[in-house]
Amino acid sequence: MTKVKVINRSDNALPTYQTPHAAGMDLRAQLEAPVALAPLERAIIPTGLFIELPEGYEAQVRPRSGLAAKQGLTVLNSPGTIDADYRGEIGVILVNLSKETVTISQGDRIAQMVVAPYTRISWEDTQALTETERGAGGFGSTGRG
Repeated sequence: MTKVKVINRSDNALPTYQTPHAAGMDLRAQLEAPVALAPLERAIIPTGLFIELPEGYEAQVRPRSGLAAKQGLTVLNSPGTIDADYRGEIGVILVNLSKETVTISQGDRIAQMVVAPYTRISWEDTQALTETERGAGGFGSTGRG
């Protein structure tokens, strides 16, 4: 298991995996007062968490499916990427896509975070790409089912 340094300046416990095979950990709001998001309004919600990821790792901030389905709240820049050299507070950009005002309170689970390794690339300039069965078929090219 990879160790990640963390500073917790919130009133919440550190994020944990809720099941043995969960990929993400829930992030909680660190708020002095509730935040009311009107329909189509967005806000950066602080978490009080600061992390130091190892080189070669990133953290992705993703929506919580239950929050999106039940309340219409989602992460606007999904997935948000936290780079290994970022040392600021983790903030979550939430947007309200429902028709009702939604209130976020201290300690609410607002997003999930997945930490994963990544690969960096270098470009190889070429004049042709290897042919495949799919070819240039893009959006919707493989059918509906």
